[in-house]
Amino acid sequence: MKPVPWAAFACLAASMALVGSYVGLSRLLVAALPVFLLAWLRFGIAAVAMVTWLRRQPGEAPLSPRDRRLLFWESFLGNFGFSICMLFGVAATSAVAAGVVMAAIPAVVALMSWLFLGERITARVKGAIALAGSGIATLALAQAPGDGGPASAPWWGYALLLGAVICEASYVVIGKRLAASVSPQRISALINLWGLALITPFGLWQAWSFDFSSVSRSTWGLLVFYALAASVATVWLWMRGLRHVPASRAGIFTVCLPVSAAAVGVAWLGEPFSIAHAVAFAMALAGLLLATWPDQTPAAPGSSSA
Repeated sequence: MKPVPWAAFACLAASMALVGSYVGLSRLLVAALPVFLLAWLRFGIAAVAMVTWLRRQPGEAPLSPRDRRLLFWESFLGNFGFSICMLFGVAATSAVAAGVVMAAIPAVVALMSWLFLGERITARVKGAIALAGSGIATLALAQAPGDGGPASAPWWGYALLLGAVICEASYVVIGKRLAASVSPQRISALINLWGLALITPFGLWQAWSFDFSSVSRSTWGLLVFYALAASVATVWLWMRGLRHVPASRAGIFTVCLPVSAAAVGVAWLGEPFSIAHAVAFAMALAGLLLATWPDQTPAAPGSSSA
């Protein structure tokens, strides 16, 4: 049997669970801080935390023009675009609603991996995508109008969350190419710097007239967690795991994002929980199990475990 990259699976799952947690908690942040200012502070805090990661690692090749282009798009879509779409979208809807829409991430990742990376979508991956998407979509049935469900949120909020789905899927696919030649730490630091450069004009514009004394200590603490989780821990964990797992298979682990976001919405924000929610979580976990179960075919001599 092929060796199972359990450590890589754990990194991928932890990365997306962290993303989901701050997606849910971001509802508290956008209630206290304007979106562009929030994103600017996030990138700024992370830039300080990752300053030592900018240096090239021993034995690492210099960045090629292709690497530089990929780093820009990885940041523009996966950092800047995802953050803006997600923050505005979750502010207009709810944490559980974000989980429902973001259940589409695995399917979009698999499609993009097939289109741009030439990866084959196996029957097991298809089944895992179906289980994950169906499970999280079940959450929509548990939401009643007035509880943050579809009937009480504007259509553009869901459109922005869908935009976040496309940005996150692009992040996965582009990251697969980058992880082959650039260290996870350096990728994290460089795309965060690009994100800081892109958001700075908008952040300064909102900071000029904002009353910072109105922000509580607990909100500042949550902001620091958001910045470190979003720009440091999640990217490093994701790139580390992505080195050993095909992008189409890694995309299944993005189901941890909507599951985590929904869990935060229920546990911390007081959004309703029902049997339908329990069924959705069970189906999502079943999809993960199907995607990660070891292959039963013997590995060919000299084959890679990735």
